[in-house]
Formats: sequence, structure tokens, C-alpha cells
Amino acid sequence: MEAFKILPVLKKKLAFLSGGKDRRSGLILTIPLCTEQTSMEELSATLDYLLSIPSEKCKARGFTVIVDGRKSQWNIVKTVVLMLQNVIPAEVSLVCVVKPDEFWDKKVTHFCFWKEKDRLGFEVILVSANKLTRYIEPCQLTDEFGGSLLYDHLDWLNKRLVFEKFTKESTSLLDELIVINENEKGSQFSNGLTLDFCPKCCFSPLITGHELLSELQQRRFNGSEGGGGGGGGTAWSPMDDELLAQPQVMKLLDSLREQYTKYQEVCRQRSKRSQLEEIQTKVMQVVNWLEGPGTEQLRTQWGIGDSIRASQTLQQKHEEIESQHSEWFAVYVELNQQIAALLSAGDEEDLMELKGLQQQLSDVCYRQASQLEFRQNILQSAHEFHMTAQDLSQQLDGLLGMLCADVTPADGAAIQQTLKHLEEKLKSVECALQSLREKGQVLLDQMSTQTSFSYGKDVSIENKENIDHIHSVMEDMQLRKQRCEDMVDVRRLKMLQMVQLFKCEEDASQAVEWLGELLDALLKTHIRLGDDSQETKVLLEKHKKFVDVAQSTYDYGRQLLQATVVLCQSLRCTTRSSGDTLPRLNRVWKQFTVTSDERQHRLEMASAFHTAAVKILRESPELAELMVDMEAYEEVETVGKGLLDRLTVPVIFPDGSEQFFGSPGDMASSAESIRERMKLVEEKRFLQEELVMVLLNL
Repeated sequence: MEAFKILPVLKKKLAFLSGGKDRRSGLILTIPLCTEQTSMEELSATLDYLLSIPSEKCKARGFTVIVDGRKSQWNIVKTVVLMLQNVIPAEVSLVCVVKPDEFWDKKVTHFCFWKEKDRLGFEVILVSANKLTRYIEPCQLTDEFGGSLLYDHLDWLNKRLVFEKFTKESTSLLDELIVINENEKGSQFSNGLTLDFCPKCCFSPLITGHELLSELQQRRFNGSEGGGGGGGGTAWSPMDDELLAQPQVMKLLDSLREQYTKYQEVCRQRSKRSQLEEIQTKVMQVVNWLEGPGTEQLRTQWGIGDSIRASQTLQQKHEEIESQHSEWFAVYVELNQQIAALLSAGDEEDLMELKGLQQQLSDVCYRQASQLEFRQNILQSAHEFHMTAQDLSQQLDGLLGMLCADVTPADGAAIQQTLKHLEEKLKSVECALQSLREKGQVLLDQMSTQTSFSYGKDVSIENKENIDHIHSVMEDMQLRKQRCEDMVDVRRLKMLQMVQLFKCEEDASQAVEWLGELLDALLKTHIRLGDDSQETKVLLEKHKKFVDVAQSTYDYGRQLLQATVVLCQSLRCTTRSSGDTLPRLNRVWKQFTVTSDERQHRLEMASAFHTAAVKILRESPELAELMVDMEAYEEVETVGKGLLDRLTVPVIFPDGSEQFFGSPGDMASSAESIRERMKLVEEKRFLQEELVMVLLNL
């Protein structure tokens, strides 16, 4: 009988094996009667099922039946007790009828059970729930009887279903595996049964069995860790080995593993032969393609292109070839893994054949991969070479355009910046040319390597056209760079001359400014005429030196302007000349000359005035010299008046403009000093005239 067939009845819990034992180690069968009418047919079916679970050895120890009549009527209890005679007469040792608090008629019940005792074949006792422990240990009773044994009927039922399902499925699977393995011995492996058999169906029973066995071994089949202890205090469950659950599971699992191992060996042998044949076929497909179409594709691709676009086109074509090879290389990887798996199995009869296939496949694939990589490296080097050549060509074009453009810098600083930029451009070109040579040499070295496109035969690719192209590009770039260097030398010389030209013009303008500053200083600060002849002589000496400095400045400016003219002629710069610098220089020089001459005349007149005045103002002369002295007075007066008149006259420049020395106050101070000296001379003259008159009267 199977649980799933009477599952609704079992769920009603009309009777159950809680896992408890009596003092004789007999199983305890509990029949919980309820207030509702109990179906005897369903109870009988439940008892039949429960009694089919224990082993014969377990049954021989007898059952203790607990009939819980606390919620039922006496006639039902009596019917159930009598029914036990028909269901399990030999197995029942004791029937404990748990009576309610308000008990039935004691005499009737006692009489009935006593009357039927010999006929029933087992002892029936009436006992209240609290006195049930006189016959059964509390740890073997469930909680409804005041015991500590845990029992979950639904969990037990679910586990029982799992056990029966496992038993059924594993038995069916075991029969099928036995048939398959026996057929293999009779060389009937290809019948319909084995073809439809799915090896994965073995996993579910095995997994279920292991889980079930684990729970049985841990004594958790009824959903608890053990509800108490009997005798020695160890936990017990109705699916323990006493009910044959664990031994049955272990036996089925061992049989399944044994038959499944045989089946795996049968499948392995057949699969290995089939796999080996499939591998041989695929290996030859890979080898034939790589040595045929694959090799031919690489044989026809040997150019490097003559530009970046051409090299990119070749690279795209090579990528397409690599893509086709990748598909076959993927097959190679898969085959290599399959061969490695077969080799790890260690079958001596297939080892040599497998190793031969693996070696042949590896040799072909590695050689082809090497050729692909070799070709890819050449194309990459060619692409870098063309990129460098194009970059160098663009730099040379830019440098040439810069050299061919007219140089119209604003000043010397701009020329220096342009010259620096030109040198940087030339240095960048030199670096790019050196890089081109290095990349070209790398490419030449790669192409000079002997390549093999026919296995077992070395075939040298005709690279003369490619080599000539590389040398031609490098030589052309070298010639262009040399021409640019020559033009740079010329441009450098021209720009240095322009720097000198700007410097000369700048210095010439500076000379004009210096001369103007000297003129301004002459007019504003060189105004003193001296208080005596000695001071005036000193001022004359200083004036001469001052004029010499101005003369040197003027000469320096003239020389710079002459150099400017020479540089313009050398540079063929007709648009540039001395400009207005030379007229300005000449104009300032003429103004300075007129002013210095005027200053010279005034100082000379002042010197003559002071000399004559000092001569008169000396000690009184002898009488014989009086007439001479009178002429000296007239000279002093004439020179003094002339000097005073000159101080009031401005300096008139060649262009008609006028300019006074110093300020009016400065001129007034100088004139006052001369007038005071003339006054002293006049007083001296008056005294001398009186003296002459006195002497004449004598």
C-alpha cells in the first residue's frame, strides 16, 4: 500500500505511530478518537498502512495501542477495540483506553472488557490521561498525554511520501539500468530503450535518496531533533532503521550507484569512440583549410602600400583574413580541449592516436598563427612608417611655406621670436626624419626575414618593390629636408641682418634723443657766465667737453644711419630707409651747433669782461698809466653793454624758431652780476678822473 493512494485519509490523523516505545520496546500506536463519527473503513485502511511500515522483528515485540476516548462515546471506543482484533490481533500486547473525566458506566465497561478478554487475545485497560505514565514513560508520550515526545503528523506524512516516491522511482530506474547494461553485454546497445534513456533522470532519485538518508541518519525524519529518550534516552523516529527506512534507502542508493556506474562506463566507451571519430574528422577539416585556402590567402598578400590609406586598406583586408582564420582557430581550441580531456582519461589504446592528432593540429595552427602575426606586424610597421612619412611631409611643407613667405616683422623682438620658431620647426623636422629612418629600418628588417607560406618549404617573398619604395621615401624626405636646411641658413642670415638693421635704427633714434637731451640741457642748465674770469674759464672748458660729447653722439648717429643704408641694400629692402631719423638728427645737431656757438660767444665775452674789469679794479696805477686805464674803462663798458644786450637776445635756430637760455629770472641774475661789476668799474673810473684832475691842478 502506498501513502499517496490514501493521502486524504492519512491527513485526517485517525491513527499514527508517534515514534514512542513502551517498556518492552514495543511501538506505540495512537488512535485519537474525536467527537465526530469515525469511519471504521478509513480507520482500518489507516491501520493497515501503518502496520505495513515496521519490520517483522519490530512487530514481534508487539504494539501498545493508546485509544484516546476522551472526546468520543463508549460504543465507538468499544468498536475500535474490537476492530483491533481483526486488524492486528497477534501484534497487540496492550490496549490503553484513555477515559474521560466523566467516565462511562464502570460496571458495564469493566464487564464488557473482562468478558471479551479471552476472545480478544490482548489486555485492555481503562486509564485516565494523568495515570498513563504507569505503563509508558513520559518521554515516549506525546504532549496530548502529558508527555515530551514531539510529533508533527503532516511533516511525517510529507517525509513518508518522499520516501515512497524515492523507493518507487529508484526501483523503476534500477530496473531500467539493469536492462540497458544487460543489453550492452549482448551487443544490443542501440535498441530503442537505450536511445530514449536520459542519464539526467538518475540524478533526481540519487539526490532525493541522499537527502533522505541524511535526515534518517540525523534522526530528523519526523521534523524534530528527537522528542525524548527511551531506555537509554536516545531519540527515535518511526522511520528509523527499525522500520527499515534507512537500510532500504542505503540499499537502493548502493544499487543505483552500482548500475549507474556500469551504465556510465558503457556510455563512456561508446561516446569515446564516437568522439574520437568526430575529432579526427574535425582535425582534418581544420588542417585542410589552413594548408589550403588559408595559406593561399596569405600568399597573395605581400604588399605594404604606398600611403596611409593604402596601408589601412591592406590592414582591413588582413583583418578579414584573420576573422576567417579565427573561426578555424576556435574549432582548434575546442578540439584541443576535447583531446586533452580524452588524454586525461588515460586509455592506453587511444593515447598514441590522440597525441598524434593533437601534435598535427597544434603544428599547423601555430605555424599559420605565426604567419598571420608576422603579416600583421609588417602591416603595422608599414602603417607607422607611412604615418611618420606623411607627418614629416606636412612639417616640411609647413617649413617651406614659412621660408617662402616674405619677412615683415615689426621689430627685433618679433624677428627673434620668428627665428626661434624657425629653429624649433627645423628641430622637429630632424626628429621626424630620424623617426622615419628608424621605422623604415625596422620595416626593412622585418621584410628581410625569410618567411614560410608553404609548410616544409621556405619561400622568399619578392619584396624588391616594397624595399625600393621605402628607400625612395626616405631619400626624398632627406633631400627635402636638406633643401629646407639650406633655405633656413639663408633665412637665418637675413633675419640676423634685419635684427642688426632694427638695432641700428633703434640706436640711431636713441642718438637723436640723446642729442636732443644735450640741447635741452644746454639751454636750461648751462646759463651761468661766471663771477670772475677764473670761473668763466672753467665754464669754457666744461662747455668744450660738453660740445665734444654732443659731437660724438652726432657722429655715432651718422654711423648707425650709414650702416642702416648698407643693410637695406644688402637685404634689398627698398621700402625701408633711414626715414626721418637723419633729418631729425641733422636738425637737432644744427640747433645744438647754433646754441653751443652762442654759449661759446657769451662765455668768451664774459671772460673778456671779467678780465678787463679785474685789471681796472686792481691797485691804483701809476700816473703814467692813467691814460691807458681810461681806454680800459671804455673797453669794459663796451664789452659789458654788449654782453648785457646779448643776454636779452634769444637763440635763433636755422628753421627760424627761437629759444632763450634758462628762465628770465636766470638771465636777470646774470645781468645783475654784470651790472654790479660795471658799477664798480664806473666808480673806479670816477675816482681816477678826480685823481687826474687833482694832479693836473698841482
